[in-house]
Parts: sequence; structure tokens; C-alpha cells
Amino acid sequence: MKLKKSPIDVFDNWVKIGKDDGLEKNHASAVGKMVEYSISSLDQFSFIDAGCGNGWLVRNMSNDSRCIKSIGIDGSKRMIEKAKKLDKKNEYVCSDLLDWKPSEKVDLVMSMEVLYYFENPKKLIHHIYENWITKNSRLIIGIDYYKENVNSHSWPEDTGISIMRLFSENEWKQMFLNSNFKNVYSWKVNQKKDWEGTLIVTGEKL
Repeated sequence: MKLKKSPIDVFDNWVKIGKDDGLEKNHASAVGKMVEYSISSLDQFSFIDAGCGNGWLVRNMSNDSRCIKSIGIDGSKRMIEKAKKLDKKNEYVCSDLLDWKPSEKVDLVMSMEVLYYFENPKKLIHHIYENWITKNSRLIIGIDYYKENVNSHSWPEDTGISIMRLFSENEWKQMFLNSNFKNVYSWKVNQKKDWEGTLIVTGEKL
């Protein structure tokens, strides 16, 4: 049995071998739908990408004229170094997401393919609710590794990543509800044969 590595170590190595460049390509379609849902009715907004990788979404969001601030945070030092190299305009932070708080709360937090790499995702969802987002704001997450998406279940072995927490759609929604989020909804996008699609879960802090 091969020794598994922490998510941070694995993603650090992805930057080294250039695998991080595929993240935008693989996730752009689902993330585009998340963005459209989240900002279509907003006049202006501030934004955090939780687990921003090399910053591709932070850069894209900052190009929207309604975006007044775009921040990326990631635990991988190499990802943040690359993000800063590619983008001098926006703010990037290398930190454990559970330890960090923004200097000012924001209107929108997005996270794609990140939360299940935490031993206790509910703790992070609650931390975001309490410390990251302002009143009348939103958290929206996208997840491909979940119980109903059976073809994703081999990923811990395939990737050699030590922490990957498998939950059902309802369990993810319950984590939002337990953290006081209101109007909690979930749906799936980009389904195809033998693939349940990306699970999107969102809720509002009212």
C-alpha cells in the first residue's frame, strides 16, 4: 500500500509538474454556472475564493466591473506563489483556511473542489459563516467527490491523498443548515453517463 500524502503536499507538487493548469479547464464549466447563479442579481460585490489554487477564478472575477475586491486563499505555498506571479492586482493569502479571517467581510465566498479535503468540513463552513461573510451574503461550493457520484469513490487511492471526506448531498446541505445558513439549495450540473455531475450547494447569511 502506497503512503498517502496530505492534500497540501499533493497540490504543491501539482504546481511543480504543471498539473495545476488543468484546474481551470476541468472546472470552468461548473464554476461558470456557480458564478452566474451567484452574481446575476448583484450590483457590486466583494469575493473570496476558498482554496484558490493558482488564482484563475480570482483573476476572472476581478475582471467583472461589479467586483470591488477579489481575494484568493490557499494552503499550498506553491499555488499562492504562482498566483502572485500571474496577478499583481488582487490579494492572495497562503494560510490554513480554518485559521484565517479577512480584514473585511465579503459578499460572496466560492469554493470548488476544496471542502472535502478538510477533516471536518462543517467546522470550515461555520468559520466562513461567522468570520468571512457579511449580512445578505452567500457561500457556494462545488464538489465532484460525494456519495451519489460513485465513480469518484476511488479518488483517495487514485490520487494518494490522505484526507478526502465522503458525504451525501443531504449531508452537505445539513452542514450549511447547522451553520445557520438560510435558503440552502443544492443541484447538479454537467451530468453524463456514469458521472453524477458536479454537486453545487449554496446558502445565504441573512
